[in-house]
Amino acid sequence: MSSVAIIINPISGGARADTAPARAQLAIDTVERHGDRPEVFITERRGHARELAAGAVNRGVRLVIAWGGDGTINEVASALAFGEVPLGIVPAGSGNGLATELHVSRRPERAIAAALRADARLIDVGEIEGKRFVNVAGVGFDAHVAALFNRPDNRRRGARGYVMLTARSLFSYRPRQYVIDANGKRVTVRALLVVVANGTEFGNRILIARGARVDDGLLDVVVVAPRTLRDWIRLAWRVFRRDRTQDSQLERFCGRRILVETDRIVPRQIDGEVIDDGRGLDARIEPGALVIRVPQQVATAA
Repeated sequence: MSSVAIIINPISGGARADTAPARAQLAIDTVERHGDRPEVFITERRGHARELAAGAVNRGVRLVIAWGGDGTINEVASALAFGEVPLGIVPAGSGNGLATELHVSRRPERAIAAALRADARLIDVGEIEGKRFVNVAGVGFDAHVAALFNRPDNRRRGARGYVMLTARSLFSYRPRQYVIDANGKRVTVRALLVVVANGTEFGNRILIARGARVDDGLLDVVVVAPRTLRDWIRLAWRVFRRDRTQDSQLERFCGRRILVETDRIVPRQIDGEVIDDGRGLDARIEPGALVIRVPQQVATAA
C-alpha cells in the first residue's frame, strides 16, 4: 500500500513549536482512519518542506499534504509541479490565500479527509526566474510589507497585524515608475505595487485580483496606483471589505508572460515570502502544471 506524506510546519500561523507532536498525531490518526498509511514530517528550516516533498515523491507516495501557511504550500507545490503526485492542503498560516480560494476547511481533520477522498484536478503554476508560485507574486509595496510582516520580531500576526503594518508603511513608502509588458501590450505607470496573480487574494481574505482563476492558463496583473493618500485609504477600505465596485485606482491586464521593469531596486515577494530585491520581474504561467486534491471545484471570484 502506498503511503500519504504529511509535511507540517510546526510554527505556521504563529504557533509554538511544541504543538508539533499534537499536529503530527492528529494527522496520523486521521489518515489511518481513512485506511491509508501516513508518513509525517516536521519542517526545521526554510526550504525544508520542498526537500521533504521531493523525497516523498521519490519514495512513491500517492499524496503529499502541506500543513502550514502560504510559504509551506509554495515549497511543497514547487516540488510536486510537473509531476503526477497531487497536493493536499491543511491551512495553518497567517494568510491562507490559496486555501481560502480553494475552499479548504480550516479544521485539520476535514482538510485532510478532503485531500484523501477528493478527485484530482489541475491548476496552473507561475514561475519567476526559476522560482515557482501558485497564488500571488508582486513587486513594490506589498513585498515591503511582507518583509516587515515576516520579521522574527513581528508579534502581530493575522489580518490585524497586516493592516497595522500597511498603515504605518504608507507614510514612508514612495510609488515607483514601472514599465509593464503583458503579451505585447506595453504601459508605463507610477504605482505603489504591481501584483502578478494566479489566484485572487493575498490572504486574510484581502481580495486583490477579482476574477482571476488558478486554472485558466493566464496570469492577472493588477497595478495599484492611488494618486493621493486619500485615494489609497479609500482603495484599501474597498479591498479589505471585498467591495465589488470597480475602482479607477486599479488597472488590470492578463497574459501568459508578464514583464515588469523599473529604474531602481524594489522588494519582491512570491506567495508572501520575500525573495531578493530586483529591478522588476519576468513572470510566466505553466498551465495545468500542478495536481491538487481539494474539497470542491475551483472557485471563481465574481
